[in-house]
Amino acid sequence: QVQLVESGGGLVQAGGSLRLSCAASGRSASRYAMSWFRQAPGKEREFVATMSRSGGVTNYADSVKGRFTISRDNAKNTVYLQMNNLEPEDTAVYHCAAGSTSVPRVAAYDYWGQGTQVTVSS
Repeated sequence: QVQLVESGGGLVQAGGSLRLSCAASGRSASRYAMSWFRQAPGKEREFVATMSRSGGVTNYADSVKGRFTISRDNAKNTVYLQMNNLEPEDTAVYHCAAGSTSVPRVAAYDYWGQGTQVTVSS
């Protein structure tokens, strides 16, 4: 089992940047594909980005391609989401998730963090 804790959220103006972190404890994060999802008020949780266990394969939602970058440091048991050129539409609670495969489906992930709030003002 693995426990996930996100950090790094906050309030930022449109066009700004934030870096989210997801610290894993318990089992090593290197055993899992790691992903980021987000959930805005009144909306379903949606896929943002994913990275394979080795870090060799990444995939992004079309809405964030070219602006967000997922990375992982297995030695630190941490996954990151660098978010640049943020837009008000990016406002949401961001969750990291761990699973056996890096797919863009909520149901595929066994472990979830509590989330960190990102608010982008216009």
